[in-house]
Amino acid sequence: MRHLILNLESPLMSFGGEAIDNYGVTRRFPAASMLTGLFANALGWRRVERARHQRLQDRLAFAARIEREPAGGLSMRDFQSAAINNREKMWTTRGEPEGRLGGTFRNTLRYRDYYADARVVVALHLRDADEHPTLDDLAAALDEPARPLFIGRKPCLPSARLFAGFCEGDTALAALIAAPLEGAEDSADSARRVSLMWPEGQGADDVDGLTDSNFSMLTDERNWVSGLHGGGRWVHEGTLPASAFAPAECAGSDGED
Repeated sequence: MRHLILNLESPLMSFGGEAIDNYGVTRRFPAASMLTGLFANALGWRRVERARHQRLQDRLAFAARIEREPAGGLSMRDFQSAAINNREKMWTTRGEPEGRLGGTFRNTLRYRDYYADARVVVALHLRDADEHPTLDDLAAALDEPARPLFIGRKPCLPSARLFAGFCEGDTALAALIAAPLEGAEDSADSARRVSLMWPEGQGADDVDGLTDSNFSMLTDERNWVSGLHGGGRWVHEGTLPASAFAPAECAGSDGED
C-alpha cells in the first residue's frame, strides 16, 4: 500500500490538544484534525466546505514518529495579551483583511504551548485511494500550496519541504518504519529509541524491538460540520530502536513511485 511521507519541521510547531480555559496545550504528535486542515489549506479549500473537510479526515490513516526531539525535551509556553477591538481589521492568509462585528475593546490573555526545533515524520494513506483528492493531489498541493502553510498555528512556518516522497507498507506503521531515518546507519546513534504513535490494528506485534507503552483513546478529530472538536480513535504510543528504520532513501523521494 502506498503512503505519503510528510516531513514536519519548523523552528516552532504546535499540535494542539484539549484546551482548558485560556491554556492552549500541545500534544507530542500531530492530530487528525490538524493534518486535515493542513491539506485543505494546501488545496485551497474554504472553511465553509465542511463536508469536504469531514470526508478527508474520515479517509486519513497515519502513523508518526519524533525524528528529532524538541529542544530541551520540553514544550515552551508563550504568554499572549491583546486588547482587541471587535471592529478592527485583522490580517489573514488570504491576503485580505477580515473584521469582527459588534462589541467594543476586550482584553485577551492566553497561553500557547509550542515545541522548538523539533522534527516529526508522518506516514499516511487515504482510504478509498482512487477518490479525489488522491495522495498525488496532496503531494502536489504541498509543493505548490494555494495558501501559505503552517504547522499547527500561524507562526509555525515550515523550515523544510513538507512532502518527503512515498513509501510502501501494508500499514501506516510499516511504511513509517520503511521511511528513511536520519542517522539510522550510524552505529553510535542506532541505540537510541525513537518515539512513535500508530493507530489500533497495525500489526505491531510483528515488529521486533517495538515497545508499546500506552494505548488510549485520542480525541484529535473534529466534527467539521458543526465546527466543534469531538470524536476519537484508539492509538498506541511506544518506541523503536533507530537501527530498525530504513537507513537509505525510499524509492520515490522525488515524488515518483
